[in-house]
Amino acid sequence: MVRRSTLGLVAGIAVAGLALSACGSNSLSNTAGSAASGASSKATAAASSAVDAAIAATLPAKIKSAGKIVVGTDATYAPNEFLDTDGKTVVGMDVDIFNAVAAKFGVKVEYVPSSFDSIILGVSSGKYDIGLSSFTINDDRKKQVNMVSYFNAGTQWVVAKGNPKKVDPDNACGLNIGVQKGTVQVDDITARSKKCTDAGKPAINQIVDGDQGKVTTAVIGGKADAMLADSPVGLYAVKQTNGQLEALGQIYDAAPYGIVAAKDQTAFAGGIAAALKAIAADGSYKAALDKWGNASGAITTFAVNP
Repeated sequence: MVRRSTLGLVAGIAVAGLALSACGSNSLSNTAGSAASGASSKATAAASSAVDAAIAATLPAKIKSAGKIVVGTDATYAPNEFLDTDGKTVVGMDVDIFNAVAAKFGVKVEYVPSSFDSIILGVSSGKYDIGLSSFTINDDRKKQVNMVSYFNAGTQWVVAKGNPKKVDPDNACGLNIGVQKGTVQVDDITARSKKCTDAGKPAINQIVDGDQGKVTTAVIGGKADAMLADSPVGLYAVKQTNGQLEALGQIYDAAPYGIVAAKDQTAFAGGIAAALKAIAADGSYKAALDKWGNASGAITTFAVNP
């Protein structure tokens, strides 16, 4: 994914909340029809609550029968998807966007916190109806599933305030660099490390964890000299850690995020794209981005496998 810290962000140890949010998260699920997405998320969904019959007609029979869309999501990736202060309610920008999408289909949403690298397989196997977890659209993923574009993000480097280790993204040989497991940032740092070893320099020591919150905490605690993350996540961590972190360099390799649907659910994927166009038209898409400070990532073309 360009991809993915969490909540319970408290002064001085903001990202410790991120790590806490992941504890036991695999056993949690919640339904948007109750308190599942928080009061603010409900407000966003309400803004686009009119069911669109043509969009609803694209729902697979399984979802029509259940009356809900089961969503696999890695809820450790604030501000995009993370657990609220109650430790079980999934909230975030992606949640607000998809609640508005689901309203066009006329169904509820059940968010199931899952490990990031298991979600696409879960969609393909039928465990989840869709995957919503800041997945960067790329050719490898499009071979496995359908992906519907909804946001644009890039990679951002983040270091401790003042960059005490004098990290240079173009020459990080021998340094300890944090990345989340299964993300495009792993590919990025692996390629950079190979350049180091090819030039006879020390490899980059990759600190990889399935929980982005723990990666961020590693930078704060000095275990990692820097981290790579999706731009919304990296910049949110900088904002929430009260001066403990700072962004390093510019955002690069910008690419669209995609909502994941099974490979054989082309009509449903098209319905999701149509629903995104509808919420862009009624203003709820923009409202969701504005709420989380991510208006700069808005797109105007929503497409299946762009």
